[in-house]
Amino acid sequence: MVKRYRNAAELVPPGLLKALQRYAAGLQLYIPRADERAAWGQRSGARKALDDRNELIRRRRSQGVGIDQLMAEFHLSYDSIRKIICGQNKSTGSRGGGPSGS
Repeated sequence: MVKRYRNAAELVPPGLLKALQRYAAGLQLYIPRADERAAWGQRSGARKALDDRNELIRRRRSQGVGIDQLMAEFHLSYDSIRKIICGQNKSTGSRGGGPSGS
Protein backbone atom coordinates (compact mmCIF):
# COMPACT_ATOMS: atom_id res chain seq x y z
CA MET A 1 0.00 0.00 0.00
CA VAL A 2 1.29 3.44 -0.98
CA LYS A 3 1.47 5.97 1.82
CA ARG A 4 -0.35 9.07 0.54
CA TYR A 5 0.22 11.41 3.43
CA ARG A 6 2.93 12.45 5.86
CA ASN A 7 2.51 13.05 9.56
CA ALA A 8 2.71 16.81 10.13
CA ALA A 9 4.69 16.18 13.33
CA GLU A 10 7.53 14.92 11.10
CA LEU A 11 7.50 17.99 8.85
CA VAL A 12 6.55 21.18 10.65
CA PRO A 13 7.93 22.95 13.73
CA PRO A 14 6.09 22.30 17.01
CA GLY A 15 4.56 25.80 17.18
CA LEU A 16 3.08 25.47 13.71
CA LEU A 17 1.86 21.97 14.54
CA LYS A 18 -0.04 23.29 17.57
CA ALA A 19 -1.64 26.03 15.43
CA LEU A 20 -2.68 23.48 12.80
CA GLN A 21 -4.14 21.23 15.49
CA ARG A 22 -6.30 24.14 16.71
CA TYR A 23 -7.80 24.65 13.25
CA ALA A 24 -7.76 21.26 11.58
CA ALA A 25 -7.04 18.45 14.04
CA GLY A 26 -7.75 15.08 12.45
CA LEU A 27 -8.39 16.49 8.97
CA GLN A 28 -6.39 15.77 5.86
CA LEU A 29 -5.10 19.01 4.38
CA TYR A 30 -3.82 19.84 0.94
CA ILE A 31 -1.04 22.40 1.10
CA PRO A 32 -0.42 23.96 -2.34
CA ARG A 33 3.03 24.91 -3.52
CA ALA A 34 3.83 28.60 -3.23
CA ASP A 35 4.34 28.95 -6.99
CA GLU A 36 1.26 26.97 -8.00
CA ARG A 37 -0.90 29.95 -9.02
CA ALA A 38 0.83 31.01 -12.21
CA ALA A 39 -1.26 32.97 -14.69
CA TRP A 40 -3.05 31.03 -17.41
CA GLY A 41 -0.64 29.73 -20.04
CA GLN A 42 2.51 30.91 -18.30
CA ARG A 43 3.96 27.45 -17.67
CA SER A 44 2.96 25.86 -20.96
CA GLY A 45 3.89 28.83 -23.14
CA ALA A 46 0.33 29.09 -24.49
CA ARG A 47 0.00 32.74 -23.37
CA LYS A 48 3.17 33.73 -25.24
CA ALA A 49 2.08 31.83 -28.33
CA LEU A 50 -1.28 33.66 -28.37
CA ASP A 51 0.39 37.02 -27.75
CA ASP A 52 2.79 36.36 -30.64
CA ARG A 53 -0.08 35.31 -32.91
CA ASN A 54 -2.11 38.38 -31.99
CA GLU A 55 0.84 40.66 -32.64
CA LEU A 56 1.29 39.04 -36.06
CA ILE A 57 -2.40 39.62 -36.82
CA ARG A 58 -2.11 43.31 -35.86
CA ARG A 59 1.06 43.68 -37.93
CA ARG A 60 -0.49 42.03 -40.99
CA ARG A 61 -3.59 44.23 -40.66
CA SER A 62 -1.43 47.36 -40.48
CA GLN A 63 0.23 46.18 -43.71
CA GLY A 64 -3.18 46.28 -45.40
CA VAL A 65 -4.27 42.64 -45.20
CA GLY A 66 -8.07 42.39 -45.14
CA ILE A 67 -10.06 40.95 -42.27
CA ASP A 68 -11.47 38.18 -44.49
CA GLN A 69 -7.95 37.06 -45.37
CA LEU A 70 -6.89 37.16 -41.71
CA MET A 71 -9.95 35.10 -40.79
CA ALA A 72 -8.97 32.42 -43.31
CA GLU A 73 -5.27 32.50 -42.47
CA PHE A 74 -5.69 32.23 -38.69
CA HIS A 75 -8.97 30.27 -38.62
CA LEU A 76 -10.68 32.86 -36.44
CA SER A 77 -14.09 34.52 -36.56
CA TYR A 78 -14.68 38.09 -37.67
CA ASP A 79 -15.36 39.15 -34.07
CA SER A 80 -12.15 37.50 -32.82
CA ILE A 81 -10.05 39.28 -35.43
CA ARG A 82 -11.72 42.61 -34.62
CA LYS A 83 -11.06 42.17 -30.89
CA ILE A 84 -7.40 41.44 -31.56
CA ILE A 85 -7.03 44.39 -33.94
CA CYS A 86 -8.76 46.76 -31.53
CA GLY A 87 -6.45 45.65 -28.72
CA GLN A 88 -8.92 43.78 -26.53
CA ASN A 89 -7.55 40.73 -24.69
CA LYS A 90 -4.02 42.06 -25.20
CA SER A 91 -1.92 40.07 -22.68
CA THR A 92 -4.60 40.44 -20.01
CA GLY A 93 -6.27 37.08 -20.10
CA SER A 94 -9.61 38.88 -19.84
CA ARG A 95 -12.55 37.92 -21.98
CA GLY A 96 -13.43 41.49 -22.97
CA GLY A 97 -16.90 41.62 -21.46
CA GLY A 98 -17.38 45.28 -22.42
CA PRO A 99 -18.66 46.84 -25.63
CA SER A 100 -17.06 45.54 -28.80
CA GLY A 101 -16.43 48.99 -30.27
CA SER A 102 -17.50 47.94 -33.76
